[in-house]
Amino acid sequence: MNSLKDTRVLTEAALAIALAFVLGLVKIFQMPFGGSISLEMIPLILLALRQGAGVGMIAGAAYGLLNLAVEPFIVHPIQVLFDYPLAFGALGLAGLFSPTAGGAVLGAVVAVIARFACHFVSGVVFFASYAPDGWNSVVYSAAYNAAYLVPSLIVALLIVVPLMRALASARPSPRQKRIKQPAAL
Repeated sequence: MNSLKDTRVLTEAALAIALAFVLGLVKIFQMPFGGSISLEMIPLILLALRQGAGVGMIAGAAYGLLNLAVEPFIVHPIQVLFDYPLAFGALGLAGLFSPTAGGAVLGAVVAVIARFACHFVSGVVFFASYAPDGWNSVVYSAAYNAAYLVPSLIVALLIVVPLMRALASARPSPRQKRIKQPAAL
């Protein structure tokens, strides 16, 4: 976590959180009980890829708390934990992968699957009563959360991959520079 002491990393994290917040306000589609197709994940995934999983998870959790403060949908304290800081913090898992275009694809997919898992658990445990008659709560939660997260992932991939290529050549992060350099024997 020494990177959190670096002013450049903190500035990039703050900008990613702010940009995610603004992009989260522009919704392509809003689900009735929370969740939407928007561009909010893009800056958080990019941050994680550029600065690593630790920075990405902290920034994602911070964004989740900001999102909670602005658009709260609360039914239980544990649900709040799963739907806000854990779900958006999970986007930081993209930082476990190489900060390249290929790593961006893998990282974004893993990060969104982890976010899906958080929302899925919350849906099964806390939102089962919203399931239509005859629907199993597991199937309902999976279908509901996939309905907005799969399109959001596709949109994110269409934007993150070209941005990773552009950022790597224009202004690589220290992490990107380390990974590009061959290991010393």
